[in-house]
Amino acid sequence: MSQEAHETQEPETPHLDFNGTTPYEDYVQADVLTHLQHTLSDDPGEMVFLVTTQVMELWFTVIVHEWETAARALREDRVPVAIAALKRSVRELEALNASWKPLGQLTPAQFNAYRSALGEGSGFQSAMYRRMEFLLGEKSASMLVPHRGAPRVHGELEKALHEPSLYDEVLRLLARRGHAIPAAVLDRDVSRRYEPSPEVEEVWTALYSGDESDDLARLGEALTDVAELVWRWRNDHLVATRRAMGAKTGTGGSAGVAWLEKRAQKNVFPELWTARSHV
Repeated sequence: MSQEAHETQEPETPHLDFNGTTPYEDYVQADVLTHLQHTLSDDPGEMVFLVTTQVMELWFTVIVHEWETAARALREDRVPVAIAALKRSVRELEALNASWKPLGQLTPAQFNAYRSALGEGSGFQSAMYRRMEFLLGEKSASMLVPHRGAPRVHGELEKALHEPSLYDEVLRLLARRGHAIPAAVLDRDVSRRYEPSPEVEEVWTALYSGDESDDLARLGEALTDVAELVWRWRNDHLVATRRAMGAKTGTGGSAGVAWLEKRAQKNVFPELWTARSHV
């Protein structure tokens, strides 16, 4: 092989010299992300707990973005755009749920080695997770109270509390498409938790008894995929907590496993599940 031919096959050296930080750093801000970990104990396992929790917060942020995108698209009658956002969120929920794997095998002794460092910190205080719950229709004004000391966060949560949930937007779309959604559902106080409606169940029963390729039936399945993964998230949280601390009181004064058991029993988008018994 000639020297000339050999040289043409050599990979080009990437651009290595930049004025200031690299474009990658400017975009990703990796230096910021990788220096946000400040452990409070000497236990090496705390780093895993802290990073995993921070990763969960990032996934919460992405999922909130997807569901807000879907809600906005539904308001604008762009069902395919909403379904695409929901399908993306399904993959993101799968990644979020996988975040339990580094924590799911914690023994009580391992968790107790750094649990005191958490003080009164608890996952239920996560503002971004609360926004996820609000978008699912799990509204509660009392859940704003822990965030009174952070005006920007409190303001964002208060705004989300008084906005229609993702499911509210779905039901409004169904009504605009001619389905018999009761006025009591459409005109309800959206700052309160959504309660199941027999009439809404009948609408979903009719949709699921019809053409499966209809865009509203496909929307229902995309929502069911989301609901299933939210249920799995809650159950994985319950199992990981039960394994690490049994039935002890949770950090932040929560009821721990008892609280999580109650949450795990709730279905998201309830009529999508009950309607299946009538198809």
